[in-house]
Amino acid sequence: MAPVAPAELTGRLMELAERKDLARDGQDPKATERQHAKGKLTAHERIALLLDKGSFCEVEALRRHRATGFGLEAKKPYGDGVVTGWGTVDGRTVFVYAHDFRVFGGALGEAHAAKIHKIMDMAIGAGAPLVSLNDGAGARIQEGVSALAGYGGIFQRNTKASGVIPQISVMLGPCAGGAAYSPALTDFIFAVRDISQMFITGPDVVRAVTGEEISQNGLGGADVHAGTSGVAHFVYDDEETCLAEVRYLLSLLPANNRELPPGTLAADPTDRPGDALLDLVPADGNRSYDIRGVIEELVDDGEYMEVHAAWAPNIVCALARVGGHTVGIVANQPAAMAGVLDIKASEKGARFVQFCDAFNIPLVTLVDVPGFLPGVDQEHEGIIRRGAKLLYAYCNATVPRVSVVLRKAYGGAYIVMDSRSIGADIALAWPTNEIAVMGAEGAANVVFRREIAAADDPDAMRQEKIDQYKRELVHPYYAAERGLVDDVIDPRETRSVLARSLAMLASKHADLPRRKHGNPPQ
Repeated sequence: MAPVAPAELTGRLMELAERKDLARDGQDPKATERQHAKGKLTAHERIALLLDKGSFCEVEALRRHRATGFGLEAKKPYGDGVVTGWGTVDGRTVFVYAHDFRVFGGALGEAHAAKIHKIMDMAIGAGAPLVSLNDGAGARIQEGVSALAGYGGIFQRNTKASGVIPQISVMLGPCAGGAAYSPALTDFIFAVRDISQMFITGPDVVRAVTGEEISQNGLGGADVHAGTSGVAHFVYDDEETCLAEVRYLLSLLPANNRELPPGTLAADPTDRPGDALLDLVPADGNRSYDIRGVIEELVDDGEYMEVHAAWAPNIVCALARVGGHTVGIVANQPAAMAGVLDIKASEKGARFVQFCDAFNIPLVTLVDVPGFLPGVDQEHEGIIRRGAKLLYAYCNATVPRVSVVLRKAYGGAYIVMDSRSIGADIALAWPTNEIAVMGAEGAANVVFRREIAAADDPDAMRQEKIDQYKRELVHPYYAAERGLVDDVIDPRETRSVLARSLAMLASKHADLPRRKHGNPPQ
């Protein structure tokens, strides 16, 4: 082959630059304007916000589809409606793909899917997180079953990567039909109000089948999935804030399941006294308080990232740092439903515990639980099997586990909230703890019902038996005397004790029995 003359090389470089500009800017100059008019950023603008400046390396920017029919042969834009590649977040490698709504409405075709498959395989192979920026109209109808098969390949890779690398879905536009199942298979879903919608069947289909009238946001908007369905873990008002929070989440997570989360130098002393805790948590078990205040006192600089904040608020799940190291916090929330465990809270807690265990994140459990929520609806909807999910998740977890009983810990809910009996490495309690089968009032009514009924003054007898039950079985040291609590601690020392316990457990190694996988309750 004859050498290329300098002038010819210059021409080819100009052609390359033109093609890449076309791939980036699109063939329709007004498409970007239309995207911005909807209050939405373009795929490249989103990636620029997510990744460190200048770190993005795009893959297959010049790929085009090979489909024919229905006019597709005349429309072969570069990139085929999705931008794929890798870059860094705080210097750590992250893989990303972003639907480009300007091209075919971000709809998935065969070439589009192949690009996503490739970047997913690269992320799994490199052992680095994968972030998907979703803004697409579903399968490309003109390509028929080839498009559907493309989704199958994505779902298969989502499942293969589960528990191996962190997978984060960011909803920045529509996501309908089967396309919604890819985000559902990932670890976390972020959504932006007004522009994010997810549903299996849209408003038109709902209207045709059921006669119900509902808008897209009413059916599958960000707040619906954050507070009603529990599909979305985080919701924000704008894309910039959303993507900044994705970066923050990534800073708390390891690159893969073979690594520990990245540590930082903590400016907040681990031996900082928590005097405020004495006022935050009332000694009276019937008085409410916000557990978030307790979490702020225990974690570095009071900073934490709450997961599913708007869904199942009677349990709080959060990622934070203690002594510069990432921890997962699971805490009953007395400010919502008195902190009882119900179906939603159990499922929320179980998924979070499983995630932390998969990615080597130690678990801190703050217990103040009066029991499981009673009721016909709870029983009929499966509180037994669905509540067992949280129990299974804790029993199966091999990461360091520290539990602290703040006040009430009654019945089966006490056991489920990472008690010593199901494998907590360190079980602590405050001197306000009440660990028992049930509250003294209920217990007295059951155990001493005949004496109370036969008494001349049943109310006085009931109070006497309540006091007796508290004195003999519900005092703060009953569990400690039997080795079910390792120590009863001064609340002000909780942060210090947690930090020391987690440091001791940092080298913990535990093996589960050899098996293909467990069969958790569904």
